[in-house]
Amino acid sequence: MLNIIYYLNTLIFNFCVAFYLISALQWYSYKIKRIIFHYHKPLWHLYFLFLPYFLFLAFPFYSLFYFLIHIVILYFWNKKIDKKLVFTQKVKIFFMFVFIFNTLFALLSFHISFLFNLFSLPCSLICLKIYDFFGAKYFYSKAKKKILNNKNLTIILITASFGKTSIKNFLYTLLKDDFKVYKTPKSVNTLMGIIRDINENLNETFDIYIAEAGARNQGDIKEITELLEPQICIIGEIGNAHLEYFKNLENTRKTKLEALSSKRLKKAFLHTSTKENENNIISLYDKKISKIETSLEGIKFDLFLNNENHSFKSIILGSFNAQNLCACILCANFLGLNLEKIKTQVLKIKSVKHRLEILSKKPKFIIDDGFNGNFKGMSESYKLCKTYKGRKILITPGIVEVNKEENIKLAKIINECFDLVIISAKINQEIFKETLTISSLFLKEKSELISILTKETKDGDLILFSNDAPSYL
Repeated sequence: MLNIIYYLNTLIFNFCVAFYLISALQWYSYKIKRIIFHYHKPLWHLYFLFLPYFLFLAFPFYSLFYFLIHIVILYFWNKKIDKKLVFTQKVKIFFMFVFIFNTLFALLSFHISFLFNLFSLPCSLICLKIYDFFGAKYFYSKAKKKILNNKNLTIILITASFGKTSIKNFLYTLLKDDFKVYKTPKSVNTLMGIIRDINENLNETFDIYIAEAGARNQGDIKEITELLEPQICIIGEIGNAHLEYFKNLENTRKTKLEALSSKRLKKAFLHTSTKENENNIISLYDKKISKIETSLEGIKFDLFLNNENHSFKSIILGSFNAQNLCACILCANFLGLNLEKIKTQVLKIKSVKHRLEILSKKPKFIIDDGFNGNFKGMSESYKLCKTYKGRKILITPGIVEVNKEENIKLAKIINECFDLVIISAKINQEIFKETLTISSLFLKEKSELISILTKETKDGDLILFSNDAPSYL
C-alpha cells in the first residue's frame, strides 16, 4: 500500500512540474535557453518548479497532500492565463515519456533510492530532444523533396523586423486572381512551422508559394532559405524588434540578409534599412515611393515604376503600409501583372486582422492594432489617431523585447496623442508610471479591461488597441 501511495505521489509530482514546464517551453518555441535567460515571470519558476522539487526532496513520502493541492493551483493558474497549453503530438509524446520514466524510476526507488524520481523530467526532455532531432530530419527531407520535385513553383520569401505578415497577405491579394497562390497560414514563420506547412498543405497545383520567415537568432533565416531556395525575396524594414535576442541592430540586419543566400535568387526587393545597394537583382522599394497621404479613411501614394510615377489608393491605414504595399506592387509587376490590374487589386486589399483593423466607427471608433508591436508602427498609428476630432483612448502593454529607451520614446508620443491610456500588462508598467503625463490606468489583470472600458469610455470616443502581451509577460 505504501508503494502505491509513493508511486502516485511521484506521478502527480512529475506531471504537475511537467505541465508547467512544457507550457513555458511552448510559449518560448521549446528553447530551454529562453525560459532560463529570457523568462518574463521568474516567480512562476519558484512556485511551479523549485517549490515542488524542494517539498519532494524534503518530504518524499509525505508530500502527496501538497501535490493534490498543487493540481488545484495549476488548474486555476491555467484557467487564468490567456495562452493555454496546446496538446500537440509533441506535447502528448512528452507526457508519455514522463509517465514511462516515472514508472521506471519509481520501481528503482522502491529498492534503491527515492532520488531516482528526480531524473524523470530531465530524461523526458532528453528523449523529447532526440525525438525532435530525428523527426525534424525526416520531415525536412520530405519537404525539401517536395519543393525540388515541383519545378514550376515560384517561391517568394518574406522577412523583416516587422510587417512580414502584412506584406505576405497584401501580396497574396494582388496575385491570387492571376495565379494559383498558397501562403503560409497566420503567423507561421519558423523552420519547423514551414516544413509542416509544406508537407501538409503545399501541392503541385500551386504556381506560387509565399513564405514568411521569422528569426530569434543568427542563422534562423539561413536555415529557411536553404530549405526553400526562393527565386524572389522581400526583405522589409530592419528595426529594434527582438533586440533582446539579437543584442544590436547589426546582428538583426545580417540575419535578415541571410535570405539573399538562395542559390535560385532572381529578384530581391529590399528596404533601405538593409544598407544594400541596388543592382540587377536588388531593388530598394522604399526609395521609389513619394507623396504619401494618410488619414483614418486610408492612404494615397505615388510609386516610380517603369520610368514614371503612378498613383495608388488603398483603404488600409498607416503610412508604413504604403511602403509594405510598394514592395508588393513591385513584386507583382515583376511577375507580369499590368499596372491597371494591380491598382484595382490594391483597392481590394483589406487590413490584416489585428493590424490597424477598424472594428467599428459608431457609436465608438474602435481600431484593433493588437499585432503591431514595433516602435515605428505603433508611433505612426498614434499620430494617425491624433487627427481624430473626439476623445482618444489607448490600450497597450507598450513594446516587448526591446530596451527601456524604446518605451520611453513611445510614452512621450502617447502623451501628445491621447487623452487616456490604459496599460494592459505589468512588463512595462514602471517605465510608463515614470514617463506618462496624461490620465493613466494600470491593469493588475487583463480581465479587468472590459469593466474599465465600460466605465471610462463613452459614445464618440476613439479606442485604439495597440499591441498585446500574453499573460506570461
